[in-house]
Amino acid sequence: QVQLVESGGGLVQAGGSLRLSCAASGNIFSINAMGWYRQAPGKQRELVATIPSGGITTYADSLKGRFTISRDNAKNTVYLQMNSLEPEDTAVYYCNARITARSVPFMPRDYWGQGTQVTVSS
Repeated sequence: QVQLVESGGGLVQAGGSLRLSCAASGNIFSINAMGWYRQAPGKQRELVATIPSGGITTYADSLKGRFTISRDNAKNTVYLQMNSLEPEDTAVYYCNARITARSVPFMPRDYWGQGTQVTVSS
């Protein structure tokens, strides 16, 4: 079984920073792309950023320059550094990873974390 566990959310004032972490664990053979999505109340889930196992990261255009995604492959962990936070960044942030489990080789699938709440006060 594969799990993604997020941490690092919370309440922060506008202009502040938070760092989210997401650790993948379990019966993992390999991890391809990892990423972060977010869902604000009454809105659809949207892409924040993705990072492949090797290659160029991708960001939502509106977040470039404020958010930075990174990963530690040795720890199966992806991070999201969020700076200059705005009230509009308030949302539940979800971690996503495309993982091949040892029990199902050659069949990667997407896994999701349970979400972590980020609230930015004005």
